[in-house]
Amino acid sequence: MLVSRLPSAPSRLASASLSRLPWLVVTAARRHMSKGVGVDPMTGEAIRTGTADIEPSLLTITRTVAPKELPPSSKLLFGRNFSDHMLKIRWTEASGWDAPSIEPYAPLSILPSATVLHYAQAIFEGMKAYRNPNGTVTMFRPDKNMERMNISAQRLALPTFNGNALIECMRQLIALERHWIPKEPGHSLYIRPTLIGTNGTLGVQPPNEALLFVICSPAGPYYPQGFKPVPLYGTTEYIRAAPGGTGAYKLAANYAPGVIAQKMAAKAGYAQNLWLHGPEHYLTEVGTMNLFVALKDENGVIELVTPPLDGMILPGVTRDSVLTLARNHVSGKKRLAGLPEKLKVSERPITMGEVKAAAETGRLVELFGTGTACVITPVEKIGYLGSDVVIPTGGDGMGPLSKPLWTELTGIQTGGIESQWNFVVTK
Repeated sequence: MLVSRLPSAPSRLASASLSRLPWLVVTAARRHMSKGVGVDPMTGEAIRTGTADIEPSLLTITRTVAPKELPPSSKLLFGRNFSDHMLKIRWTEASGWDAPSIEPYAPLSILPSATVLHYAQAIFEGMKAYRNPNGTVTMFRPDKNMERMNISAQRLALPTFNGNALIECMRQLIALERHWIPKEPGHSLYIRPTLIGTNGTLGVQPPNEALLFVICSPAGPYYPQGFKPVPLYGTTEYIRAAPGGTGAYKLAANYAPGVIAQKMAAKAGYAQNLWLHGPEHYLTEVGTMNLFVALKDENGVIELVTPPLDGMILPGVTRDSVLTLARNHVSGKKRLAGLPEKLKVSERPITMGEVKAAAETGRLVELFGTGTACVITPVEKIGYLGSDVVIPTGGDGMGPLSKPLWTELTGIQTGGIESQWNFVVTK
């Protein structure tokens, strides 16, 4: 099955440069670019780039001779079990991307001097494939993950690629592993594309060798016993990101420093930490999730607030989906049952002082996190400067905004609601 032709980040950048060139030059340039040749944006002359793109038509499949026993769905723990096969695509500066291959899941062979081990040249994405009620397997908005992965690759000077080409390779991997998707409601197959620098020379510099690989893991529902709001610890001792840093990119190096803060939050009796920034204690993210706050003004209008993409915030796919659904509701494009009639959607800075004041005056409606693994996680309280800020939650653990948004999102993801956001893997 052919993938939808959704432009990847590099292709849009290339198109923007090409649009200023004469039509005949543009036509020739695009033909050359498909063959690993670029174009000088000033002269329009073809120049060799040495980075031929991923080519799905060259993909080979080597099946395992020892398939694993499927784990019981009731005992699945996130990231503990992996399917039989993986996708691998090697890249070198000299020859570009090798032919993709689907191989048995196995250890990687890299040198002890590989740059990923010394300088953290590693990026990744998190995605899910779902089994719909009619048996169709779909992925949720994979084009957004590919766009973000390319942006992250550029930030680390790792090779970029055509997102549609990688989606097609992943489609074939998921189709092969579709029996690993549990049949029970709320289950999925977690997809982890990863790109690492592998050249075996010390020195901080762009890698001249890299490996892109994709592994799959069956996943159960995030809340198997129903929604349970989580308590957060407002972390003032550490920060997750800073202006001009790498907080807006999905880099492996962004995650390890958060472990000590998470341990501190757990020791204090909280489930996760709420990342704050600056002396004003601006809210940024919740653990590894994006953040939403709902406030009610004196006229009864509810404002759904999320911190802006200011270079510190990761542009989450679920974040974007929640914003789109809420704005479609406000505009009347698609009204969601249960969402407030009087609703305002804002991307703006918000401080803990504002959240605390809203809680004390009864204007705080709810607060929740969003991410691929959980979709939406409601929050019940925030430990902040020695006391708890209590967050309203409903009888089922969710609030008046999070519940209808979660219902719509999961309905789309599992195939109950038709949407252009679903990419068909196999029927």
